[in-house]
Amino acid sequence: MTAIALSKVLADVFGYAAFRPGQEQVIGAVQQGQDALVLMPTGGGKSLCYQLPALMAEGVSLVVSPLISLMQDQVESLKTMGVAAAALHNGLAPEQQQQVLQQAATGQLKLLYVSPERALQGYFMRQLQQWQVTLVAIDEAHCISQWGHDFRPEYGQLAQLREALPQVPFMALTATADAATEADIIQRLHLHQPEVFKSSFDRPNIRYIVEEKFKPQKQLRDYIAKQKGASGIVYCGSRKRVDELAERLRQDGIRAAGYHAGMAHDERDLILRGFVRDDIDVVVATVAFGMGINKPNVRFVVHFDVPRSIEAYYQETGRAGRDGLPAEAVLLYDPSDAGWIRSMINEHPDEQRRQVELHKFGAMQALGEAQTCRRLVLLNYFNEFRDEACGNCDICLDPPRQYDGTVDAQKVLSCIYRVGQRFGANHVIDVLRGSQSQRLTALGHEQLSTFGIGAEQSQSYWLGIIRQLIHRGLVIQNIQHYGTLQLTAAARPVLRGEVALQLAEPRMNLAVSKPKVTDRADYDKLLFRRLRALRKSIAEAEDKPPFVVFSDATLVEMAVHYPTDEQSMMLISGVGQTKYARYGEAFIAAITAYLDAEEEPLLQF
Repeated sequence: MTAIALSKVLADVFGYAAFRPGQEQVIGAVQQGQDALVLMPTGGGKSLCYQLPALMAEGVSLVVSPLISLMQDQVESLKTMGVAAAALHNGLAPEQQQQVLQQAATGQLKLLYVSPERALQGYFMRQLQQWQVTLVAIDEAHCISQWGHDFRPEYGQLAQLREALPQVPFMALTATADAATEADIIQRLHLHQPEVFKSSFDRPNIRYIVEEKFKPQKQLRDYIAKQKGASGIVYCGSRKRVDELAERLRQDGIRAAGYHAGMAHDERDLILRGFVRDDIDVVVATVAFGMGINKPNVRFVVHFDVPRSIEAYYQETGRAGRDGLPAEAVLLYDPSDAGWIRSMINEHPDEQRRQVELHKFGAMQALGEAQTCRRLVLLNYFNEFRDEACGNCDICLDPPRQYDGTVDAQKVLSCIYRVGQRFGANHVIDVLRGSQSQRLTALGHEQLSTFGIGAEQSQSYWLGIIRQLIHRGLVIQNIQHYGTLQLTAAARPVLRGEVALQLAEPRMNLAVSKPKVTDRADYDKLLFRRLRALRKSIAEAEDKPPFVVFSDATLVEMAVHYPTDEQSMMLISGVGQTKYARYGEAFIAAITAYLDAEEEPLLQF
C-alpha cells in the first residue's frame, strides 16, 4: 500500500495530517507480514499502529485488551469515525455476542476487541482459524512478562493464540517495558524475528514534581483547589484511604469520587462513566483504577503513596496529558514509607518474584530521593540514556547544590570494576566504607585497592552517589542478575579522568519543591470553554464521552486558529471527514457566533 494511500486514510478517518514518530514504520512492517514489538509512551499513538493497517486490509484484525471499559472506549471512538469495530465480552447478552461473531465471520468488522480469557477459549480459537484474520494485536503486552509490573497468568498463555494462527502477523504493544520485560515478551509470545520499534519514553508535556509528605491531606486539598475543576486522578495505597480522601474532597466542594476493587461493579462503572464524561473532576483510586482509563484530558495525577515500581509510576502518571497539552504528576514522598512497602514485598512466597519486586521498588525509591532531573531518572531506567536536564521537573526548577563529583564517581566506578561487576549497591558501599563484615572478608575484598577509600562518608551518602550514576547512565543495575551493578561505556572517560562530572550534593532530607508557575498555553480560553460546553451538550445528547466528539487538544487548536469554514476546519488535527460531517457545522457556528460577538463593541463606534 502506498504512502499516499496511508496518509489519505490517516487524514480522512483519523483527522491527522502526519504520522507520529515510529507509526509509519510499524504499519509498514505489519503490512509486509512481519511480527512487531511496539514500545510507545501512553498517548504516543500505539492504537493507530494496528487500527490503520486493519482498515487497509481485507478481513478482521483481533485486538487482545485487558479491560472491558478500555475495549468499549476504543470501539466507541472508532464507530464515531465511521470504522466497523466491536468488542466481545461477558457484558453482552448471548444474542449480542452471537451477532458480533457473525459480523466478524462474514467480514463486516475491521476490528474485534477481546479479553485474553476469551481469546484463549478453544471454541473461539477454532472460529478464528476459519476467519480471514489479518493481524493480532496484544495491547498492554507487559502483562505477559514475569518481569513486568503487572504480570497476569492468562496473558502469559497467549502463545497458544500464536500457535493457532502461525501465518498471521502479531503485534505486541506496551508503554512500559525495561530490557528484561522486552525480551520476555518476545520469548513468551513466540514472536518470529520481530521488528522492535521504540519511541522515546519522554512525555515532555508532563511536569514531574516530588514533594516531601508532611501534611499530606492538606497538601492534596490545597493542590486540587488550585486546579479549578481540571480533571485529575489521585492514587492511594489502600481502600480505606481512598474512601477517606474522597469524602474529604467532597466536603471541600470538589466533584470527587472514590474507586477501588472493594466497591460493587455497577458503582465502579458509574464512577468511571462520570469521570470519562466530565461529570466527576477527581477520582481517588487504588491501582484498580488502571489501564481502562481512556480519557485524554486528565490534567494531573497525584500519588498520595509511593508506587511499588517505576513502571507502575510511569504508566499511572502517563494517564495525564494524553492529549499532548501541559499536565502535572505529583508524588508525595515519605522515605519512611519504604520500610512498610518492603515488608509487604517480603511476604511474597516466590523468591524470584520477591527479588524482582524489591529491585523495582528500589528503583522507585531512588526516583523519589533523586538529586538529578526526574525525567532523566525515568528515561535512563528505560535505557533511553540522556544527560541534558529537562527544565520541567522540580529538580530542574528548584535545583540542589552542585559540586565537582568526579573523584566520588571514580571511587564508586572503580570499586564496581574491582569487585568484578558482580555485586549490588550495598556490597560496593561496604567495600568503599571498609566494612569488616564476614562475607566481605570471605571474598577477600578487604584486599582490594578501593577498600575503605570512602570511609569518611555514610552509607546513605554513597547510595545517593550510586543512584546519581545510575540516573546519568554510567551504571546499570541488572535485574536479571540480582541487581548487580555494571559499568556502561559512558563510565570509561570518567574513570580515566578525561571528563569532569558535576553531581548534586546528596540531601539527607528531602526538601519541599516549589516549581515555578508559568502560563502554559497561548489560546483563547473563553472560546475554549464555550467549545467545551458545546462538546459536552453534544456528547450528552449522543450518550458518549466528550473526548469521543473532539479531544481537548482539538478544541485548543480551534481556539488558536478560529476555523469558520469547512476548508479551515478540516485542517484542525483530529477533524476527519466523518467527524466533520457529524459535528463540523455546529462548531463552526459556535466559533462564528463568538467572533461576531467579539466584534460588536467595535461596530458601535
